[in-house]
Amino acid sequence: MNRVSKRAWVVLVVAGLILAALLGFVATYFVRAADWVSFPGSPHLYSGVNPNTGVVTDRTGVQLLDATDERTYSDDLTLRLATIHLLGDRYGYIEAPVLGHYSDKLVGFNVITGLYHTENDTRTAALSLSARAQSAAYSALAGRKGTVGVYNYKTGEILCAVTSPSYDPDNVPDIANDTTGAYDGVYVNRFFSATYTPGSIFKVLTTAAALEQVAGIADQTFYCEGSTIVDGELITCTGVHGTQTLGQALSNSCNVAFAEITQQVGRENMEAYVEKAGIRSRLSFDGVTTAAGNFDVSDASVPSLAWSGIGQYTDLVNPCQYMVFMGMIANGGEAALPHLMQQITEGSSVKYEAKTEMLKSGLVPSTTELVARMMRDNVVNSYGTGLFPDVEVCAKSGTAETGEGKAPNAMFAGFVKDERYPLAFIVVVEEGGYGSQTAAPIAGQVLSACIADLDGGN
Repeated sequence: MNRVSKRAWVVLVVAGLILAALLGFVATYFVRAADWVSFPGSPHLYSGVNPNTGVVTDRTGVQLLDATDERTYSDDLTLRLATIHLLGDRYGYIEAPVLGHYSDKLVGFNVITGLYHTENDTRTAALSLSARAQSAAYSALAGRKGTVGVYNYKTGEILCAVTSPSYDPDNVPDIANDTTGAYDGVYVNRFFSATYTPGSIFKVLTTAAALEQVAGIADQTFYCEGSTIVDGELITCTGVHGTQTLGQALSNSCNVAFAEITQQVGRENMEAYVEKAGIRSRLSFDGVTTAAGNFDVSDASVPSLAWSGIGQYTDLVNPCQYMVFMGMIANGGEAALPHLMQQITEGSSVKYEAKTEMLKSGLVPSTTELVARMMRDNVVNSYGTGLFPDVEVCAKSGTAETGEGKAPNAMFAGFVKDERYPLAFIVVVEEGGYGSQTAAPIAGQVLSACIADLDGGN
């Protein structure tokens, strides 16, 4: 009798474990089913590495992609070229991580009935992008390699994220056999995944560090006669600037002055402010993780330290991350984490909506306000306000030496100081020469397009 009783208990325990496992599976199914169905490579949703589901529009409703039946791109050639690095192509040569990240929400998976995908329940993903700004940026780059980014530093909305070179997804060229070099790096999203020597746009960070770490720096003067010797090494400048204040040195982009300023800030403080700015960090949002920049002066000689504060040596910045740093200078030391996916809807039902997440730099508002005023003086005294009519733009240009017998990269970064248009931006034109001559006009054109959309498309 005892033996039967024990067997009965064993059966009950086993049955209980089976029931618990079944209930656990059911619970997990309801929680994870959408993830299982929408995993990359799922035949239900993917063609190659890119999802084929839903309709994608810009912030104003301009259709960029219809993936409800294969992939139908915009009728506008320039817009196709300007957005392929965000939407991906049909073959997966260029990936669309944002669409992949939200594929479960785009497909409209139902845990009871399974996948459904009919004309009546097509979901629409509205990106924060401005189609007008994307096209303006791509056209302004005029076939040159580089990237242009603009975002709202208060909300995080990316209005422009263009990478060049590109290609038409409706007419894919024979890239493998191309010998012209026109498509070099075409598969790389330069805005998210590339890093660049910053050149003089980095002087904004050095200025912020100096204001907080060097007592009385704002009252000092710096003398430039075109070059200087730092610990036996020649530091050259682009001009002879004479006696100048910190603000004037920033406006003149004076290498001689910033070599001295960097030495006063010191190795440890420079590294600390690089951390505050997030230069070596990666940003993660919407399935995207940006490349990390570089600033390593641990073994740098005194002249190399000087060059690092000028924005050369081994300095590297990721365009998206540096754009966010510009937003921090504009916004009292904090700025929104960027995002591309604004909203996903099915008819009038909202399935996803972006939320703003703020990033803090550790810079104090009084510092960022003073740096912003200096950057405004740059525009007024050096670049010309005519490039940016009707808005208060604060900016810094850069001419970044890359070596290897190449022309320097043209850099331009800054922000709009206006509650109506809280936009931070960066422009990189590879081998473009002077940032103020090549990249600044591009920034003006793209900002005008962004502002037109923010004003309601007028």
